[in-house]
Amino acid sequence: MKTHIITVNPRFCETDALGHLSNISYFIYLEEARTRLFDELRYVGRTEDWHFILASTKCDFINQGFFGRRLRVETNVSRIGNKSFQCIHRIMEEETGRLIAIGEAAVVHFNFQTQTSEPLPDDLRTMLAEYLVPSVGETISPLSCKKRE
Repeated sequence: MKTHIITVNPRFCETDALGHLSNISYFIYLEEARTRLFDELRYVGRTEDWHFILASTKCDFINQGFFGRRLRVETNVSRIGNKSFQCIHRIMEEETGRLIAIGEAAVVHFNFQTQTSEPLPDDLRTMLAEYLVPSVGETISPLSCKKRE
């Protein structure tokens, strides 16, 4: 099983009045991880080639993140359906490995001309399967989640 990994340098503008990263910033990091996964798969090159819509997304905040502390975003696939797939993400402080957040996203294969969902192509299914985890519990287990600090 492969894990897609990116690093993120949080910007000062991504913090809020309390000094930690704003909750909205995490969704930007999750989007960055997904689009870079598509780049790695060489599945999407141009905007005209885009065939995905986001059906749902969520983020559980485990610990605070801060400006100046580089983050590591790990992405796997937890489910491959007929017309959609589910990404799971872990956001950690790169230096300490401390878990900051856990995210999920349901991505649908979509035809923008007909405005309907379509089955995932076999080649995409094969590529996504390389990132498929046996079960979410094995990737994001309670043992891998450090206590809130």
